[in-house]
Amino acid sequence: MSPPLPLLTIASPPDRDAISSGRRCLSVVARAGDRLLGFVGIVFSLATISAVPFLNLLSLGYLLEASARVAESGRLRDGFVGLGRFSHGARIFLAGWLWFLPVRLLDSYRRDAELIASGSDRAVSLRVALVVLILLIGGHLLTACLRGGKWRHFLWPAPLRFIRELGSDFDTAALRREFGSFVRDLHVFHFFRLGLLGFVGAFLWLSPPVLTLLLASNLSNSGLAILLSLGGGLLLAFVVLYLPFLQTRFAVTGVFREFFEVSAVREQFSRAPLAFSLALLITLLFALPLYLLKIELTPNEVAWLPNLVFVLFIFPARITLGWAFSRARRRSLPRCRLSRWTGRLAAVPVAATYAFVVWLSQYLSWHGSVGLIEQHAFLVPAPLFGL
Repeated sequence: MSPPLPLLTIASPPDRDAISSGRRCLSVVARAGDRLLGFVGIVFSLATISAVPFLNLLSLGYLLEASARVAESGRLRDGFVGLGRFSHGARIFLAGWLWFLPVRLLDSYRRDAELIASGSDRAVSLRVALVVLILLIGGHLLTACLRGGKWRHFLWPAPLRFIRELGSDFDTAALRREFGSFVRDLHVFHFFRLGLLGFVGAFLWLSPPVLTLLLASNLSNSGLAILLSLGGGLLLAFVVLYLPFLQTRFAVTGVFREFFEVSAVREQFSRAPLAFSLALLITLLFALPLYLLKIELTPNEVAWLPNLVFVLFIFPARITLGWAFSRARRRSLPRCRLSRWTGRLAAVPVAATYAFVVWLSQYLSWHGSVGLIEQHAFLVPAPLFGL
């Protein structure tokens, strides 16, 4: 009797649900990475322009716009204005930095060859190779940006395909429209106007207490200096109780007279007292670390580093202010008396502590009493003229 034939086994098809789940997980991870890259782009862009006089008003305008959008929608994600554009720009910057690593390496070899034997055949050949490499990598980066600026465009050069598209159906009109849309989406004039008026409004509120403290620091009469310092500190504590919310109201409406609507802020506070107190705490608490960075003078080469700390701390504070406003706008009636008094009693020591730290900073800052002008929680990381 012959042995039985082996059974034929048919491979089962791959599990489509597992494949789709894997693709969804990869898509979620890719979107999260893209958003993280966009956030990094926002932080570094704001920190960079904050170190440039007058352009730093753009950073203040962006932060006010972020607060306004959260206040209008109630969604924290709306505070990341232009996240997709910043992600695209950060991707191009990172890809360019990585692609130019060989250029920097070859340039170091060229400099060494010039130091050892200037004008030698090796130095000349390295110089020619460096120029050729810069042209090749620069051309690749340019074509990758024109193709869409995605990761695959930077990782896989396709010059012949790009030349064929350029000679056949390459849509230059669509490219111009995309560039025009990119420029419009920057909202440069809107951010500058918002930052300029936000700066002026905050400056008007801060001038009386800051000038009082400056006057007290220059008096020779110690008794009068103490009284003026106490008065300036109390006045500053009163101002910071309202100024963050007045700035947010201005950012929402765009009307400058909102800086003087103190009664409206008090009415909104009554509808969300705990949220307002929490927003005030985060705003003033997150403004304190930068005072420590002003103990020593920052070199001009790394002037953006304190501004990086400023953005990392003040950005969430502005978003929290917008969140508090959104909670007040969703409610039509004031909260109970216990909540209102709890919010008031919590806000007063926070404002008093901030005023004390500001007063103390004039004895710790490199610029002395002039550092009182640097109210970075409400103005810009450095004074308008970069003092």
